[in-house]
Amino acid sequence: MKVTARAITLGILRALAVLVGICILFWILHEIQALILYIGLAIVLSLIGRPVVVFLKDKLKFTNTLASITTLLLIIGVFSLVLSIFIPIIIEQGKHISQINFDEVKRDLNELNIQASDYLGVDHFQLVEAVKRTSYAKNLDVDIIPSFVDILFGNIGSTVIGLFSVLFILFFLLKDEGLIARSVLSFAKNKNEARFKRILIKIKELLSRYFIGIVFQILILALFYSVLLLYIDINDAIAVALICAFLNIIPYLGPLIGWGLMLLVIVSNNLAADFSSELLPLLVIVTVGYSIAQIFDNFISQPVIFGHSVRSHPLEIFISIIMAGFIFGIPGMILAVPTYTAIKVIAKEFLSEYKVVKRLTRNLY
Repeated sequence: MKVTARAITLGILRALAVLVGICILFWILHEIQALILYIGLAIVLSLIGRPVVVFLKDKLKFTNTLASITTLLLIIGVFSLVLSIFIPIIIEQGKHISQINFDEVKRDLNELNIQASDYLGVDHFQLVEAVKRTSYAKNLDVDIIPSFVDILFGNIGSTVIGLFSVLFILFFLLKDEGLIARSVLSFAKNKNEARFKRILIKIKELLSRYFIGIVFQILILALFYSVLLLYIDINDAIAVALICAFLNIIPYLGPLIGWGLMLLVIVSNNLAADFSSELLPLLVIVTVGYSIAQIFDNFISQPVIFGHSVRSHPLEIFISIIMAGFIFGIPGMILAVPTYTAIKVIAKEFLSEYKVVKRLTRNLY
């Protein structure tokens, strides 16, 4: 009886130790989430830049270091070119938005509400005043400008550090393709090295397909948005469409931010238009068109990308994104799918005897 009680006590202590270890691990991951994001971005860029390094080495006979530096400079050049195109447009649209007379918009909304209420035979509902009474709106005027200034100027230092960190990590990943593999294999026992190699190869294959799918998803949405904005004759329609499409990378929140941005751009491009007869129909058209694009993306594009690239059920993806968002915020939501895919591959190799793992990974490969 004493032996049994001692065994039970040891089992409880072991379980508590494992639980404490897991909690500490999650705390550490939460504290270094910026570093995890930098490493993740560097890995993604290295997957994109690796074919360029191989081409420079094989076809142009560059040395490994020179090919890596050249590829790094090309990546920096491409992003600089994109920023040089988009930033002036964003600044211009910001100037237009700053000219919006929100008091006039408020009066138009209330007038439209009165007309709709009279038509429907219901009591007048002051929409704008009701929104202003919400807890968020009460703090909007006070907090929004200081918060924007803090984000824009207060985080310049961390942005520069993050950019330098990503480029620094990226250079070594481009220079040494086997760096990650050797780092992972150093933790593996000799008898498990073959398993770890299979894991790394499969993760690379699945994530390469996933990121290619993301590129196609962005292009499809950019095409939808461009047609929509060109139809209603918006300035810089293609650039605005690309920005809204890129925002879609942020799961769930990105589409809402893109929709709000698109509405603001339409308002800023039609400052002189009558609200109820001219501007409101444009906003309705864009909202309907944007909704159609999102429906197409949610029910056709994303299932194809997630189903065929990472081979996960949409519900699995949803839960993993929500969990990562609670723990790591927006960066976690962006990296949730690649991380979940890597975890599934690892679980299939080492935990395949468990029924839940078999069910989750049955279509993985």
